[in-house]
This record gives sequence, C-alpha cells and structure tokens, in this order.
Amino acid sequence: MVPEAHMTHRSLAAGSGASFPGAGARDEILFKVRGALSRRNDQLSPPPAWSVPSCPPECPQPGMERLLREIDNLGGITRQVKTRSELRSALVELAIAQGIQRATLWETRELAELRIGETLQGLGIRLVSPHADKSQLAECDLGVTGVDCALPETGTLLLCSSAVRPLSVSLLPRVHLAILGASVLRRDLAQALAEVRGRRAVCITGPSRTADIEMTLAVGVHGPRVLAVWALGTDFTPG
Repeated sequence: MVPEAHMTHRSLAAGSGASFPGAGARDEILFKVRGALSRRNDQLSPPPAWSVPSCPPECPQPGMERLLREIDNLGGITRQVKTRSELRSALVELAIAQGIQRATLWETRELAELRIGETLQGLGIRLVSPHADKSQLAECDLGVTGVDCALPETGTLLLCSSAVRPLSVSLLPRVHLAILGASVLRRDLAQALAEVRGRRAVCITGPSRTADIEMTLAVGVHGPRVLAVWALGTDFTPG
C-alpha cells in the first residue's frame, strides 16, 4: 500500500480541486472543473419569475412615421404607399434596383388582394412556391411577407408562422419586403408577445448584421442583406 504522504500531486488535485506544482495551467483548470462538476449543489434556487416590461397605459403610442424612421436608421429602406399604382411603381423600382429575377411570397389573402404575385410575374420575375426546398428559397432574390406586429420605438417587425406564412420567406432570400398597415402597430414588446403567445415567430430589427470578435461588421451573412418596409396608407384600396 502506498503511504498517503507519497500520493502524487495529480491525485491530490483531482480529489480536491486544489492547484499543484509542476502542472500545466490547462490541466489545473480541467481538474478544477471536474471537481466542481462532481460536487452536488442542492442550494440552487429556481430563478425568479421574469416578464417583459410594458409601457404604462398613459404612454402615447408611437405612430407609423416613428416606425419608418427607426427602420431607416437601422439601414432599412422604407416608403409609404397610398394607391395601387404607387404600389406597382414601387415594385418596379425595387425589381430594377435589386436585380430581382426570382421571388417568393406568403400565400395570404392580404398579399393576394394587393396582387403582388401578378405584378411580379408581369415584370418577368419567376415565382417560387413558399413551400419549396430551402435551397430553392435561398436562391430567391426577393421574399415578400406581411407583418403581424410592429414596434415603432425600436423599428422591430414581428412575423408569425403558419401553413401559408413560412418564416423562411423572410429569412432566406437576399431581399425581404415587408408590407404593413397602421393596424399592426403596437405600444411595446409585451403587448406584441401577448398576441403571438404559443406561435412560432421571429423579430426583425433591420437587415441581417453579423460581427466577429474583431467587430468586423458583415451584412446579409445570416439573413437578408436588404430589408424593405412599405407602409400602406390608411385609405389604401387594393383595387
């Protein structure tokens, strides 16, 4: 039997998590981690309940102008559309400026009434089903969606998923066009989340931005490079 005094520094450290002379920093750290993981901690208490803070009811709700201004500040492209002819002109301008050749869009009643698909096809743009393979959607130049909720204070759009509203349409094409009306404006995030509870949703705040450890910013690496948001006027009629 080996006397206790002759136990190696390694075995002592493994049992106690203590440091030992002659060991590398990496080994010492690993031994401490193993020791910490081997000890049960029954004193941990569950985290306190957390809720999204909300604005007081008396706070005025920011309007559409604030929303579009914040989106512009984030690098988005916004415009207000008042008539059907303005909508068509806007689609023509977007298609030319962004070199749109393939597009996909939600199969919703709202977009159908706006005749988005018909207009794009009339411009010679190929339409891809929103239920197509992800690789096909990623090859699309444009994805067109509606908006469920919008937060003017931060310029954030909230989109919910459904059978006719796959979130991939807003995430995979290099240009995302979101069309909304004043009815989707919400006071704060708490109000918006309360409406979409239990459904898959995505919050969009500006074009996709990614920065590495050296803070080198890249746009469009993990999502659309361009975010266009068009606000329909209160008296807009699809016909």
